[in-house]
Formats: sequence, structure tokens, C-alpha cells
Amino acid sequence: MALRILALETSTLDASVAVLEGERILGQLTMDRTRRTAQCFAPAIADQLHSVLWRPQDVQLVAVAVGPGSFTGLRVGVTAAKTFAYAVGAEVFGIHTLTVIARQAPTQAGFISAVLDAQRQQLFVADFHRRDDELTEASQPRIVDVDQWLAELSPGTAVTGPGLARLCDRIPAEVQVIAASHWTPQAATVGRLAYVEYQSGTRHDLWTLNPRYYRSSAAEEQWRGRSQDRPAPP
Repeated sequence: MALRILALETSTLDASVAVLEGERILGQLTMDRTRRTAQCFAPAIADQLHSVLWRPQDVQLVAVAVGPGSFTGLRVGVTAAKTFAYAVGAEVFGIHTLTVIARQAPTQAGFISAVLDAQRQQLFVADFHRRDDELTEASQPRIVDVDQWLAELSPGTAVTGPGLARLCDRIPAEVQVIAASHWTPQAATVGRLAYVEYQSGTRHDLWTLNPRYYRSSAAEEQWRGRSQDRPAPP
């Protein structure tokens, strides 16, 4: 019997839940972006399991996008994945959000730059080479100023991801913009990527799996700023 996977994607406002057997997608539910909370996430998971007549304990692997992305969304998704996996005795597996976005680009795209909005006129960026169905990282995920990223784009690059929403009219003509229908990371893609890596022997630990934020929150940065402004004790 193929590996039974529950996959969660909460990096963006368009969170989704999917169930898969191996790489075969059995179903996916995209949540209402106005109700993307921990309280609403549990019913979405239950709905997907019910749709394929699975009991919670039938799930063998819980796959989840670990970031970068929304601080709140990632916390909800990773916490839900770890809690569910622990409760039913399943394994857990984390997938980088930018890898999910790059994987969804059409196969003819050879060099892909995947982007998410990092706020403050910045982007989360990772670059990938793609040959046939093989995707390899060309750079580690990083935070880049929008203007710098635009200036450094090379002719022939394909760009994709929700970070393009306000940038399409600024992309150079010699750069390919992937259709917007491929931009949003999907739980089904998270599940497929996790399955392939799991089958290759990679394992992730439930106790150490955490969101990958790649930056401090605004509150943390404000706290550090106030701490640095305080006068030293006499």
C-alpha cells in the first residue's frame, strides 16, 4: 500500500490541506483566506480525511511547508503538523516553501527564481536549476531588496511566486514570468516533494522541526532596538 500522506501549506494567505497516497493526489482543500486560523485548520484536516474515508491513525506521514512565509501561518501549520503526527504516531516532514513554488513552474523553465513578499520592499528569494523533472538549488533562500533583485535578473530566467503580485510591470522583457496560476504554493506539492525525499531515505525529527522564518518579527526587532537604546547601567 502506498504511503498515506497528510500535507499542509500555510505560508501564504491561501492555505491548503491535501491528502495523497504516494505521489497520487486524492484531494485538496484551499481554505478561505479570511478564516486561516488554528481553530479553522483542524476542521479542514478532518474534512479531507473524511473525504477519503481515512481515520486519523491511517496517516503515516504529515508533510508541512516550513517557510519562509507568514509568521502566523507558519506557526499554525507546523504546530498542527507536529501535534497531529504525535497524536497518531505518524512521521513528520518539512518542505521549504520556495522549493514548492519552484516545483510548480512548468517543466520547460530551466532556471527559476522563486519569490515571496518579505514586506519592507524586500523579497524572500531562492534560485533553482531544472532539467527534465529534476530540481536542484542554485542558491540558498535569502532576503533581497526588490530593486536589487530586479537589477540582478538574467535574461532567460523564469520568475514565479506570490512576490510577483506587485512587480509584473517591472520585470525585464527578456525574463519569463510564469503564469500566476502556478504562483501559490499548494499542499499537494508539499506532499509530493515530501514523498520523494522520504522515499530517498531522508527523515525529519518531530521534536526539532520548526518554521524557517529567515528574519526576526517586527516585534522582535522593535524590542532589540529599544534594548540597544537603553543607557548602560552605571
